[in-house]
Amino acid sequence: MHYVSTRGHAAAQKFSEILLGGLAPDGGLYLPAEYPQVTGAELDLWRSLSYADLAYEVLRKFATDVPAADLKALAHKTYSAEVYRNVRAGDDAGQITPLRVLEEKDGSKLLLQALSNGPTLAFKDMAMQLLGNLFEYTLAKNDAKLNIFGATSGDTGSAAEYAMRGKKGIRVFMLSPHKKMSAFQTAQMFSLQDPNIFNIAVEGVFDDCQDMVKAVSNDHAFKASQKIGTVNSINWARVVAQVVYYFRGYLSATTGNDQKVSFTVPSGNFGNICAGHIARMMGLPIDKLVAATNENDVLDEFFRTGIYRVRKSAETYHTSSPSMDISKASNFERFIHDLLDGDSERVRALFHKVETEGGFNLAGGPGSDGDEFAKIGNFGFQSGKSTHQDRLDTIRDIEQRYGVTIDTHTADGVKVAREYVTPGVPMIVLETALPAKFNETIREALGRDAERPAGFENIEALPQRFEVMAADVAQVKAFIAGHTGL
Repeated sequence: MHYVSTRGHAAAQKFSEILLGGLAPDGGLYLPAEYPQVTGAELDLWRSLSYADLAYEVLRKFATDVPAADLKALAHKTYSAEVYRNVRAGDDAGQITPLRVLEEKDGSKLLLQALSNGPTLAFKDMAMQLLGNLFEYTLAKNDAKLNIFGATSGDTGSAAEYAMRGKKGIRVFMLSPHKKMSAFQTAQMFSLQDPNIFNIAVEGVFDDCQDMVKAVSNDHAFKASQKIGTVNSINWARVVAQVVYYFRGYLSATTGNDQKVSFTVPSGNFGNICAGHIARMMGLPIDKLVAATNENDVLDEFFRTGIYRVRKSAETYHTSSPSMDISKASNFERFIHDLLDGDSERVRALFHKVETEGGFNLAGGPGSDGDEFAKIGNFGFQSGKSTHQDRLDTIRDIEQRYGVTIDTHTADGVKVAREYVTPGVPMIVLETALPAKFNETIREALGRDAERPAGFENIEALPQRFEVMAADVAQVKAFIAGHTGL
């Protein structure tokens, strides 16, 4: 298995060669030269596997240069009930990502796939815990060190820091938008006192943070001298880890491979739903992939019109589902590459236009950049939008009907999923986080605090350690260089 850049001008690489990095040298994102395929016979065999063994089977199709025994050991180290223990009442921790039926009527079924049982109570743990173990394994084999530089709108940062804290040879420098995360999210990151963790609160929005990560990734001399790696969803290994739970969700919701399921995915940066797209390209029988956005509806606009129009910082809303307050979806380039049948020159031109003109138009007609919007249906994509009032209404409704409390992002997903449920095709909503992470809105919706797992009762009261900086790449690079210890 070799990997190529979406922009076509980087040499083909193996999995281990792209593991520690982010962007390809030409500024593109890595994809496999060809997607590995899954047969019906494999799906039949996988139905009885544990999550760890399923992860191994999926991962070994991509990480072909990692010894099988080592990869299997890493999968089992990562996906254990001891790590994923923050389960809801009635759920089985051993299932890792258990399904729960929310609604079933008139031949249609709406399910919730629990992805937030990990250490930081968010779906990001599903990939980040594996990434931490892969990083440590690879660095130890090469007696090397790595400085991770990333950006978060709320959950990626804490998941990365909890996965990397105390790991030998690894330091983490994490950017986040100053005062734009929930109190729980902020405390979860900033209360960490581990000497290898550095939190930087940026005076701006998430897109400013993400732009700085890409700028550093494109400064090849600095990246090499400071041994910079990334954990954001531009990292291919992280996306691949997320592919696994689409297979688990499908296999848990069906009894035979002639059946299809649909997934609704709360989406801001297009990383989580990109993993679903990859699973579908591998042959998983997915009917619809529904992107659920909040008021920052760049992706919904594209899937409805064919126009991709990023917003400026001042146009990005600060919402009650803050992890989706993103107006420039960094993983979207991977899907566009597939939509354009791998035409890397056109991908390069379109994303250059994003940087210079703020977007592109694939709707066809005069002045457009292509007519590929007509092909969107071939990939199963649909979309919808949710607002703050929608979130409050959905949280209340799910609590009253089913006694289940969901977080704000998952509420966006449920609201939009209900618009696309089809009789005979189970609709699985991917849970984003446990509601405790967004207690302010839970209290507004339900008039009470969200339940907290043991160990998180008073996290906001813990001492916090972080640096506040302007959205200045030079300043951030100077901070990294001064604290790497290399």
